[in-house]
Amino acid sequence: MAGMVIVGAGECGGRAALALRDLGYGGPVTLIGDEPHLPYERPPLSKEAMTGESPAIKAIASDELLAERSIRHIHSVRAVAIDRAAHAVRLSDGSSLPYEKLLLATGSAPRKLPMPGLGGRCVYLRTFSDALAIRAHLSAGNRVAIIGGGFIGLELAASSRKLGASVTVIEAQPRILMRGVPAEIAEIIHKAHEAEGVKVLAGQGIASIADNGAEVRIALADGQEIAADVAVIGIGAVPVTALAAEAGLTIDNGIAVDGTLRTEDPDIFAAGDCCSFPLAVYGGRRVRLEAWRNAQEQGALAAKNMLGADEAHAAVPWFWSDQYGLTLQIAGLSDEGRSTVRRDLDDGAFILFHLAEDGRLVAASGIGPGNAVARDIRLAEMLIAKRAAPAPEALGSQTVKLKSLLAA
Repeated sequence: MAGMVIVGAGECGGRAALALRDLGYGGPVTLIGDEPHLPYERPPLSKEAMTGESPAIKAIASDELLAERSIRHIHSVRAVAIDRAAHAVRLSDGSSLPYEKLLLATGSAPRKLPMPGLGGRCVYLRTFSDALAIRAHLSAGNRVAIIGGGFIGLELAASSRKLGASVTVIEAQPRILMRGVPAEIAEIIHKAHEAEGVKVLAGQGIASIADNGAEVRIALADGQEIAADVAVIGIGAVPVTALAAEAGLTIDNGIAVDGTLRTEDPDIFAAGDCCSFPLAVYGGRRVRLEAWRNAQEQGALAAKNMLGADEAHAAVPWFWSDQYGLTLQIAGLSDEGRSTVRRDLDDGAFILFHLAEDGRLVAASGIGPGNAVARDIRLAEMLIAKRAAPAPEALGSQTVKLKSLLAA
């Protein structure tokens, strides 16, 4: 019997496999992953896996659970080709697997820095093995250079400081967190890093990199030189689409799927970091999201739709990052906004509400200690999903409860 085949044993693929069983599917379920590990969560790689006493993967399911649910997990093997006519996937070990429905949850890979001079001390963070290799350098007295001031780079900077390494962050853009994070919030994170002893160099191009095996020397465009024991490159991620492209499926900033996560082949779905999809709440704008919760939600939705539910993705995007006791949370897509309204909360926390030209709430960005913004961001997310257009003065007022705006 052909059954359900999932290529990619990460957050999204792992959740989809479990969801198929939760939904009562009784046929074969096969999960194919190119890493030796069980399906695991990636957010801890830049945090707990760096700073915890004994680093370990945070598995989504144990071997026992997979066995109990009759989910076959083929690890350390890559899917190398899809034969759409024969409904089969060819694997790197030479075997072939038939499928009834196929889910591509291939994720994303670190964007490579296109420069000569990179060696073994110039590394990327994507897998647990990468995390272990980086962690080996994060001790007191060691020098860490981080190329890229996005979420991964900054979380790694915070972890490195916690372990006593000296850290320099090099960002080519005028400021850190240029993509999707408002300047007011990015400035608070920038100051938090500097207060912890991180040197943040924004607006800095790299002229050259030389890794001589003993250290990495980075020459900046303005003539500065940074010497480091390890250089971690975090300049974004690219969707893993080669398998889909070679099978003739459409690629559009990721594997192109419709609102139900189906490709143009009715028996092939794609979900998570690797796919782009239309978001109804933004008028069908095609987006690709690299986010933990999106991987979870789409894994579950893909499983439903592989079983014929035909349900459209309707969730509002949500991102978060923890650094030095500060938590940043964003609901929606802030670049959809044309104006912002600020609401101050306790303990210096605040939320920026992003409004479209027609007054509709399209995003909310918040920052504060611990869980200070979590509840209000959750309520904002519900307002965005409802396509609500609350009065700006009500959004900005500390005395007006967001829950009352939701009821209205």
